[in-house]
Amino acid sequence: MADLYTVTDLHLSLPDMVHKPLLGSAPRIDILHGLNFTIASGEVLGIVGGSGSGKSTLGRVLVRLLEPTRGQVLFDGQDITHLDEAALRPLRRRFQMIFQDPMSSLNPRRTVAAIIAAPLKLQGFDDTSRRVDRALDHVGLPRAFRGRYPHELSGGQRQRVGIARAIAMEPEFILADEIVSGLDVSSQAQVLKLLDDLVRELGLTLAFISHDLSVIRRLCSQVMVLHQGRIVEHRPTQALFDAPQAAYTRELLDSIPLPDPDQPWAMLET
Repeated sequence: MADLYTVTDLHLSLPDMVHKPLLGSAPRIDILHGLNFTIASGEVLGIVGGSGSGKSTLGRVLVRLLEPTRGQVLFDGQDITHLDEAALRPLRRRFQMIFQDPMSSLNPRRTVAAIIAAPLKLQGFDDTSRRVDRALDHVGLPRAFRGRYPHELSGGQRQRVGIARAIAMEPEFILADEIVSGLDVSSQAQVLKLLDDLVRELGLTLAFISHDLSVIRRLCSQVMVLHQGRIVEHRPTQALFDAPQAAYTRELLDSIPLPDPDQPWAMLET
């Protein structure tokens, strides 16, 4: 498989707004330190690490919501590291993001149809209604939901709307950032099963950020472990779980209890 992403010597620092002086610019905090990795087309990469490890920051760099301090990010061979927004706009339909909290990422004053259609209109699609219907079909929501508002939906349904908004653009890559962390166990399993199906049906490449190793184990083909902004391990999922090489990976596996493999994630294997 060809590489969809190639990341080389990636560094990122951000202003420290907590300790910003009254006068002058804020000091900068180093978040990511010299990351090197690739993501192959069709791969499902799990990105894991403790709080403050830099995993969500890395995700936002991949979809260029953040600009690296130095290094290089290639998307399908094109250098997107320092592209301005005008140059990024035609590329944005090719990489999409599903956010953690659908209540804050979905406009409460817009209907489901309007939420899904908004980025399509920004990209100049003229068949938005058809794409909205097709996206709803893909995520298992009735087309009657077109006129509903986010507050009329359950948490799982709202997250399906977020997924529908992303796939309506027919992207090649989707970043999913802790998208099941706020759902009950049953809804988590249903959303994960949906993602697993969509990856296969639509030929998507997926980066899935999670603190839950049981989720990563069921969904992902590769796992990248971050610790203090550095990659400590990046291996096929089964190999990492069977014989973790990094001490920090072993700590994560020991400290986060894994549930019975038959419940409830078995839904992913059906």
